[in-house]
Amino acid sequence: MKAVRLALLWLFALAAAMPAAAVAPNSAAPDFTLHSMDGTNLRLQQQRGRVVLVNFWATWCGPCREEMPQLNKLYDKYRSSGFVLLGVNVDDDASKGMEVAQKLGVKFPVLLDTDKKVSKLYDLATMPSTVLIDRDGRVRYVHRGYLAGYEQSYDKQIRELLKE
Repeated sequence: MKAVRLALLWLFALAAAMPAAAVAPNSAAPDFTLHSMDGTNLRLQQQRGRVVLVNFWATWCGPCREEMPQLNKLYDKYRSSGFVLLGVNVDDDASKGMEVAQKLGVKFPVLLDTDKKVSKLYDLATMPSTVLIDRDGRVRYVHRGYLAGYEQSYDKQIRELLKE
């Protein structure tokens, strides 16, 4: 009996020490609530029934800044069709994220993850990271990083999910 307890304790300790599994296609999107730039709280689960693109970004990330105008275009194109785009800024200083978002003319909601809880929940190692979630709250696509032209893939995937 003592050996079983020790084995269970060892398994629990091992599980606690392991990093969270990366968000993967066909898994449930981890729910979160974050404060937005406009002062309100936004909860992911409240977006059920819509196609959601969550884009994690930082002010120090050049590709993030390059991607923002493309994300604005996608937001404008699909927001009246049941599409939501959420930018999650991961800077320690929320004012930096707000300043850059304003400079870049970001039109979609920007959420502030200054304590990195949501970034850790989604196991982010790359900036930017983009997660596309279907109407049922399941992760369908995960994109790590950004290169010019990725927005064409986003566009195709958004259209596909909106048709479902």
